Amino acid sequence: MTNAKFAKLFDKVQLNDGITLQNRIVLAPMTHSSSNEDLSVSDAELSYYERRTGKLGLAITAVAHVMPGGIGFQNQFAAFGEENLPGLTKLATSLKKGGAKAVLQIFHAGIQGPRALVPNGDVVGPSAIELQDGSQSRELSHDEIESIILDFGRATELAIRAGFDGVEIHGANGYLIQQFFSGWSNRREDKWGGSVEQRLTFPLAVVDEVQRAASEHAKTPFIVGYRFSPEEPQEEGLTMDHTFTLLKALAAKNLSYLHVSLMEYNSKPRRGGDLERTRLEQIVEVSGNVPVIGVGGVHTPEQAVEAIELGAAMVALGRELIVEPDWVEKVEQGQEADIAVTLTTADQNRLVIPDQLWGMIVGLPGWFPVVEPAAE
Repeated sequence: MTNAKFAKLFDKVQLNDGITLQNRIVLAPMTHSSSNEDLSVSDAELSYYERRTGKLGLAITAVAHVMPGGIGFQNQFAAFGEENLPGLTKLATSLKKGGAKAVLQIFHAGIQGPRALVPNGDVVGPSAIELQDGSQSRELSHDEIESIILDFGRATELAIRAGFDGVEIHGANGYLIQQFFSGWSNRREDKWGGSVEQRLTFPLAVVDEVQRAASEHAKTPFIVGYRFSPEEPQEEGLTMDHTFTLLKALAAKNLSYLHVSLMEYNSKPRRGGDLERTRLEQIVEVSGNVPVIGVGGVHTPEQAVEAIELGAAMVALGRELIVEPDWVEKVEQGQEADIAVTLTTADQNRLVIPDQLWGMIVGLPGWFPVVEPAAE
């Protein structure tokens, strides 16, 4: 029986499109670099997702790129091309088996695209920026920008045909959409750059195109969410005040939900806004009637409830659902004391973790709480 203090995690949630989620718990989108070499969804991915999406309210995939030059990671499945429809269809089916609504996250990596993976090494962005390897990105032309916007629409149509319940526009973590909004990475002086409001031109054009594609091709209500990062470290980068401008513009678009990308759900701003209150509280206030997903460092049901009490309509679990695939079931059944928060080096098969993701887990000290298995 569910502990009364955690009962609110199992409230139904109605999104702005009228779609109802069976509870407030969301699978956070996490890169796992486990797709096939040809950019199609792998059997290992299907097993991984199916193991940890039972009874969730919403399941958001790892991000998929909307055109070849938008790739961001090794072994990342693609959201373009007829050849990828069968794999995406299997993925949508796997995610929905436990009653969760299935959402395909879509993006273009922009200047974060690895030169070795981007076709012809042609790394592009809003402006020519010096990259970490000392080389420069190429500034996109007006026609190329318009073409990429249409790619987001085509990716949305593909998601609809594959049976997804929605898409999430990945405007966070410093990828192309955020690059256009940021004064650090967007130094243009044409219609795509300039003031804070002008730098919103590309993000809002992507939203409009995705919503247009959903309206044209979806036979039933279709989720369109938007993920964003509230601040950037660079002096010319985004502040909370810039993000408030973004949120007000997005609130006018009647999106299904907004999804804030945070390392810690209860973190406070560095620049802009009220430095004494959490980012999440302030974001919820500015977002008006749009439901907000809170994410970042949530492992226990107590933390999940705290995120809800800060104003989030839903709370996303990332690393925790890798460590504990049965998190939702255990909380629902009053077995929260049995929730795992660490894993051992012997747990890969038990937790159905693909080889590539497992290599990331054990190869990045501190990313996951990995302990040695107990001696028998």
